[in-house]
Amino acid sequence: MGKGEGSISDEEWERFLREAEAGAPGAPEEPSARARMVARRLREETGPPEPWRGHRPARRRGGKGWYVVGLLAAAGLLAAALAPGRLTGWFGGGGGEGAPLAVESARPDQPPPTEAAQLPTLERPFKGSPAARWGDGTAGIGLPEARATGWMTKKQVAQALDRTRDFLVASSLSPAVLRGERPDRAIALINPHQQDVQDYLATAFRAPSRENDPLLLFSRFDAAQVRLVGDVVKTRGRITYREGERGAVEVSTDVTYVYPVAPAAAEGDEVTRTVVRREVVMSWDDPAKVVIEPGTFSLVSYKVDTANGGCDTFTGYLTPRFDTDRAGTGDGPEVDPYDRSTSMDARMREAGDAGCGTASRL
Repeated sequence: MGKGEGSISDEEWERFLREAEAGAPGAPEEPSARARMVARRLREETGPPEPWRGHRPARRRGGKGWYVVGLLAAAGLLAAALAPGRLTGWFGGGGGEGAPLAVESARPDQPPPTEAAQLPTLERPFKGSPAARWGDGTAGIGLPEARATGWMTKKQVAQALDRTRDFLVASSLSPAVLRGERPDRAIALINPHQQDVQDYLATAFRAPSRENDPLLLFSRFDAAQVRLVGDVVKTRGRITYREGERGAVEVSTDVTYVYPVAPAAAEGDEVTRTVVRREVVMSWDDPAKVVIEPGTFSLVSYKVDTANGGCDTFTGYLTPRFDTDRAGTGDGPEVDPYDRSTSMDARMREAGDAGCGTASRL
């Protein structure tokens, strides 16, 4: 589903972190200090503050669509409750026509255009979707040029960016994880000393709930109910970075994933799509200043906005609806899941505590 070319080995990564740590002055601090820093920064911002991994309950309403929960900011889920008369995959982009788009290097200023209605098929699962012109797997994710930043040299930043891409593959593109398996490789990249995050991860797979939902970080389908169509996941997004707290390299990922799916048991040709946009911010910390294992990062924040993945359902799996079991519309606002011109923060503010909304297209 994704590509991992250019990734560094665990041994190389651990070696340069050990070398960076050796002889560094001062005692490392527990990663819980990061939680306090984030909470303090949020308190200084305008609007109601959200605590580290704070939860903002949604206003529960009827219908099928999306809802908002909180992880630092908010995470919205948008189901495929299309308006009457609309069908899955309609009002999409080039339907496989036209040249592939260049990798995204900055936020676009408008959503993808809409064109004539076209339905997806088993042979062309991205037909009728803007994703038809997007990249396959990691090819659709823009990777910036490395430069010396914070405590890291240019080479170390390049290695951190490669490891960041490895996490995106292991969490959202791995065929095994998409089939519902536990994302152990992705979890292994998260700082084990970040206790609140480890508590969330332990609970999310044992007893998923609104607050402890594995879908906030990982894409998983129940293989007994849903099968992926083909071996390609389309992506569009970018990775950026800057110097963060205590000289850390803070990396932000904002990626939209498009998964073509069909009912697992059906022998027909019905195909729909689940669209997931995730923003994950991670901190590659200086081990001389923060307690962290070599080759791992600390999570700063994570948000998700999902179309046709389920609304107010907490099974630990994305639960797409198909034409045969879709009914009615949501009561929240209509949202275009392919629109990347709006930031995740703005999307969450617009969503507020609305109930299940309506996806304008899939």
